[in-house]
Amino acid sequence: MTVSQTAIRRAPGPDEPVTLSIDGGALATLRQLQGSYGNIVSLSTPKGRQVCFVNDPDAIHGILVKNHGKYIKGPGFDRVKLLVGSGFLVSDGAAWRRSRTMAQPGFSRQSLHRLNALIARCCQQRVDRWTEIAEAGESINMTKEMTDFALEVILRAIFGEDYDDKIMKSGENPFAFFSEDSARDLNLVLKLRALRELVLSIVVERRQGESDSDHDFLSAYLSAEDKAGEKFSDRELLDELMTLLVAGFETSAGTLNWAWYLIARHPDVDGKVYQEAQEFVPDSDGINNESVAKLTYLQQVLNETLRLYPPVWLFSRRAIQNDLIGEYDAPAGTDVYISPYILQRTEQFWPEPDRFDPDRFAMDKTERKDKARKMAFVPFSLGPRRCIGEYFSLSEMKIHLAMLVQKFRMSVTSDAEPELDLGINLRAKDDIYLRPTLRSPS
Repeated sequence: MTVSQTAIRRAPGPDEPVTLSIDGGALATLRQLQGSYGNIVSLSTPKGRQVCFVNDPDAIHGILVKNHGKYIKGPGFDRVKLLVGSGFLVSDGAAWRRSRTMAQPGFSRQSLHRLNALIARCCQQRVDRWTEIAEAGESINMTKEMTDFALEVILRAIFGEDYDDKIMKSGENPFAFFSEDSARDLNLVLKLRALRELVLSIVVERRQGESDSDHDFLSAYLSAEDKAGEKFSDRELLDELMTLLVAGFETSAGTLNWAWYLIARHPDVDGKVYQEAQEFVPDSDGINNESVAKLTYLQQVLNETLRLYPPVWLFSRRAIQNDLIGEYDAPAGTDVYISPYILQRTEQFWPEPDRFDPDRFAMDKTERKDKARKMAFVPFSLGPRRCIGEYFSLSEMKIHLAMLVQKFRMSVTSDAEPELDLGINLRAKDDIYLRPTLRSPS
């Protein structure tokens, strides 16, 4: 499509420049723009960049699925790249396709099912710990508990037996700063870079065949080859592992934190979750995969949690070719902003959008697939760049909730609604505390 400067059809929007950045101010600004101009808004930044804010499901589908080849990663991903390096989360073009294709086998359902027993063991540790807290009549810092839990799961999933032998060799977790400090700033970048030497030492030993682990992500990545038969270089492997670590644990930790809070606030939902969870019993060989698939109401709860609190609340693309967004022109160079948080709380698409109602997702698999676009639900993005770890994260969260809800009923310690921390990921501004009560055996 050739677009001349005189023929460009701009979406409605403000005449004056608008400043956008990934913070709370941007959320308020985008909501105001949507309220004033609609679901496709054209604007410019103080530096003269052309921007299109898109909150229309069909247009978003066009950008992320139908015409995804016309776009690359947009503003904001430089912060992620600084944090994790050039893994497939931030790369584009041939580099992204190569990395994504090489990583994909490690995320096959067969490979991920082998990790279910590992997840269950981590959950059992929480059962033991929370039992002591409940018997003492104390409260749980759910935010820290979920970050600790999700961090251990992803580290064990990546490193297998090397987690105990190498990562925890000194008795302390060198990655613990993730759960102890919520800031995602330069200080965190420096801490992560210091750990690359530790990870590299494990990689070197694995390449030399000095480990029996063969069912973890590191083993899958080490054996991965591209079409030319080339493997990941050490630097590429480190970038991919750091990407998996950060993205893999923060999504689960944040979503579980919000899920426990919402379940605690809604006794009727707690009752339904408990009823379903009672049928979930790990067997001697670990977790029966069919039993995880049967946790349909828990899936609804997680979907509704992800609707209200999507881990990535704002992301961007940059057009590298001319495109149409709805009925409007998006010339090459246009920055496109999409906010799952705003989209999934827009009343046009979701009646009573701020109400927690898992029954919104009470539909069979075929119906859910058919309605996906109309439902305006994109917590894991869409298209070829849809989150590769979605299935793993959802399985982890369902197993966790099913095992823990059987044992504990949670109640809130405050009626105040948690404020949001709108950084790279959407989190609670302050830690969420909940009070556990041991359930009576049925």
